[in-house]
Amino acid sequence: MSHGVQSAAMPDVEQVAVKYLKGLLPADVIVGTEWPAAWESKLAAGIVSVTLGGGGSRLTAVTADRTVDIDVLAATKKQAFTLASEVSASLIAAQGTVQPSARIYGVDETSLIWLPYQPSAETDVIPRYVLVMSMVVRPA
Repeated sequence: MSHGVQSAAMPDVEQVAVKYLKGLLPADVIVGTEWPAAWESKLAAGIVSVTLGGGGSRLTAVTADRTVDIDVLAATKKQAFTLASEVSASLIAAQGTVQPSARIYGVDETSLIWLPYQPSAETDVIPRYVLVMSMVVRPA
C-alpha cells in the first residue's frame, strides 16, 4: 500500500566526486576510491583517493549532507599541497551543478591536514594531505 510518499536513493558521493575530478584534474593524476596498486611508483603524477567520511552525514527528505575524506599523495609536500588545493577548489566550484547522478547544492572544505604516510621505520615518509569536504547532494 502506498501513502503517496516517493523516495529515491541518494547518490554515491564517492563516485560523484571521482567522476567530476577525473574530468578536471590532469589526465596522469590517479583518481579513485582506493589507493592504486603499486601506488609508490605513481607519486610523480599524484594520487587522489576519495572515500565516504566517518564524520557528519545528514539525510533529509530531499538532500543528503555527506562528508568525504580525500587522501592526496604526491612526490613532494609542495606537490601534494598544490594538488589538494586544486581538488578543494574544483569541488567547491561544483556547487550548483548537475552531474550525471547528482545535483550538488553545497560544498565546503572542512579541513586540510598534513598527515604523511609512514609505511615502516625503514622507508621514507610519503607526502600526504587529508582533505575533508562536505557535500550536499540529491539525485539528479
